[in-house]
Amino acid sequence: MRNFILFVRRFFNLILFLGLEIICIVLIARTNMLQGNDIMSSANALSGIMYQKQNDVVTYFGLRRMNDSLINENARLRLSLARYHSVDTIKDSLVHRAIKQDDSAHVVQYNDYTYRTAKVINNSVSSGNNYITINRGSDDGIAKNMAVISSTGVVGRVVHVSAHFASVLSVLSVKQQLSAKLKDGTFSYITWEGDSPDVMVLKDIPQQIKIRMNDSVFTTNYSFFPADILIGTVFKMKVNTKNNLRLLYLHPSTNFRNIQYVYVVENKMMGERTRLEDSVKKGK
Repeated sequence: MRNFILFVRRFFNLILFLGLEIICIVLIARTNMLQGNDIMSSANALSGIMYQKQNDVVTYFGLRRMNDSLINENARLRLSLARYHSVDTIKDSLVHRAIKQDDSAHVVQYNDYTYRTAKVINNSVSSGNNYITINRGSDDGIAKNMAVISSTGVVGRVVHVSAHFASVLSVLSVKQQLSAKLKDGTFSYITWEGDSPDVMVLKDIPQQIKIRMNDSVFTTNYSFFPADILIGTVFKMKVNTKNNLRLLYLHPSTNFRNIQYVYVVENKMMGERTRLEDSVKKGK
């Protein structure tokens, strides 16, 4: 109490001045319409700024939860689209399999595919064979050779798996080529030549095929990816003088410089298909 009294005595003039100022402002705001409106407007503007800053802070700290929610919602939307590509037609009857969902494990299943969401924790775009590390592993159901896609298109293939992490060989790799098709169904193979992460090449396209700039190129059933996943768009065409076929230069649909979230896609029928095809090859 003694310290409080000493504080008041020391700053009495300042406290008195501030108190009188507050009283004057209140009286002006209540009795004078013009000045009162100005004061109220200023007070409302200040309150609005403070509330906006508070909302920005709350939103910032909630971004991670929002991202997780959005990527799970995107997985569900992808499966809704897959519904129209995963229908068995047997004697004019349509057969659908049920959707299974486990939000806690970030897993959504439909038909022959299981989609698992994952976050990119490491990425490269400047080497001959680029790899991406994701925060899901064998404990989350990830296995070697599973396809990896983004919200905009293809990403790569799982090549190494630990309990909690997985390494993905990006399509920006000179090690692999990717089966692809144009919108008219013409298919060939896409390669990356090890230069810019913004350029891929679709080779051996006959000149009679009608192609326009910005035409889309998609995955096929021949690859480990689900069919009809966007690979990129055509921005340049060139004729290969060696075989008189065209080379199509594509901008990848996935921005590999800024990729943050991906979907790991398990094709539950791939093992059976691979065993069958291998047995046919051995039989020859």
